[in-house]
Amino acid sequence: MIRWLRSLIGWTEERSGAIAMVAPIMTHRVPRDAKWWYVFGSATLMFFTIQIVSGILLATLYAPSAAEAYLSLVYIDQQVPMGWLLRALHAWSSNAMVLMVVVHMSQVFLHASFKYPRELTWMVGVLLLLCTLALAFTGQIMRWDQDAYWGLGIGASIVDRVPVFGNQLRNIMLGGPIIGGATLSRFFALHVFVLPGLTIALVGLHLALILKGGISEMPQVGQVVTPETYRKEYEARVHKTGVPFFPDAAQRDMVFCGLSLIVVMALAVWCGPVGPSGVPDPTVINANPRPDAAFLWIFAAMALLPPQIETFLLLASPPLIVLGLLAMPLLANRGERAPTRRPIAVIAFTTIAVAIAALSWLGVTSPWSPVMDAWTSVPTPVNMVKQLTPLQMQGALVVQYQQCRNCHALDGTGGMRGPELKNVGARLSWDQLVRQVQQGGGNMPAYGKTLSSAQTTALAAFLQSCRTDGVGPATIPGALERAATPDQPPVAVPPVSQ
Repeated sequence: MIRWLRSLIGWTEERSGAIAMVAPIMTHRVPRDAKWWYVFGSATLMFFTIQIVSGILLATLYAPSAAEAYLSLVYIDQQVPMGWLLRALHAWSSNAMVLMVVVHMSQVFLHASFKYPRELTWMVGVLLLLCTLALAFTGQIMRWDQDAYWGLGIGASIVDRVPVFGNQLRNIMLGGPIIGGATLSRFFALHVFVLPGLTIALVGLHLALILKGGISEMPQVGQVVTPETYRKEYEARVHKTGVPFFPDAAQRDMVFCGLSLIVVMALAVWCGPVGPSGVPDPTVINANPRPDAAFLWIFAAMALLPPQIETFLLLASPPLIVLGLLAMPLLANRGERAPTRRPIAVIAFTTIAVAIAALSWLGVTSPWSPVMDAWTSVPTPVNMVKQLTPLQMQGALVVQYQQCRNCHALDGTGGMRGPELKNVGARLSWDQLVRQVQQGGGNMPAYGKTLSSAQTTALAAFLQSCRTDGVGPATIPGALERAATPDQPPVAVPPVSQ
């Protein structure tokens, strides 16, 4: 049997030369200290392979039609044996691929591995990052649910702001003036054909450049990169102390890839597929769309941008960021690589990482978005209505039925667009409460013409009762304050209308 297999391999190799072509890739020498910091690129390639295989299987079942796309996903989840697991694996490996690309590029930046002679390797890596994000975005569109619909709407509105050519670019993006069947067809072609093909080509070029320039060593203090001498010095060190990529260095890659695959499989089994979140319907005005994890920080940044500079930043920031990343190795291709000798780079990276993490958390909570059904589905906490006077209880009904809960939380439940009301009675006096309700301010509209005088009085009485036990109501020094107390004469409050 062994003799037969050797004969078959020899026959194949003589005609194809496959082993001779792959052998230099597997046996090329790498620095001995290239250890666990260097496993993220291999993990990215593994997850991209999973994306290709699972995507091909899903394409045999998915219907890229505006009328049938959503139903085809429901069919895959509910009718196809293990179809839900296939979709879950595709979704979670997509998130893992984005994460691995970001971590890999962060490691390259911190170790200054983009310096000579690896400038072009970094540039191709930037293009691979863009392709990965584009694959993730178009993948969300394939779910053809509420998140996909409103995400497309936001993207189209940004493109529409481009001076002069905005309308034409929007029509190219959507396949017409509105989101329709042509839109899904275009994004399906991008997601299934164009972007994977481009990514495969860039991965091949990236690997060829790595073989040409070699894997960078761990940065050492005082080991300065000088383009005139670096290549000869690097080749001498690798020849003297380097090890073959396979099996020495590849062992760590395989261990990390195996552990990463176990984690992604566990997430797929435990959490299931992502979406679809509901049939796309532009008439549903209380939709609360949210992008996938990779774009939450962009979602939050767009929501918090000042209106005066919003358009400029939305149009100018992406090309400037991409150009900056592409130009970085050309502007700093020599010098120290050790992070301890590059404090400005470390501080800049830390600042950006913290900002993205904070914005991503804000994207999850989205405090600027009211909870549209809070007034009907989020009950008033029992501890907030204990031992209230009839007047204060009427105010609690005003808070509920006038939809105040959509923007204001009571003891942690409700919207977060406005301030928490649990201790508002200790922060604002009676007059301040009445003035805020009647005149509004900040993001709060004025309710002076919406609420009657009796309703405003009841509302202020309830809000003044919202304070921690033992804490008295807020007062303004020198001002005559009114307080809603049990000894006050009752005030007739008309029934609260919805």
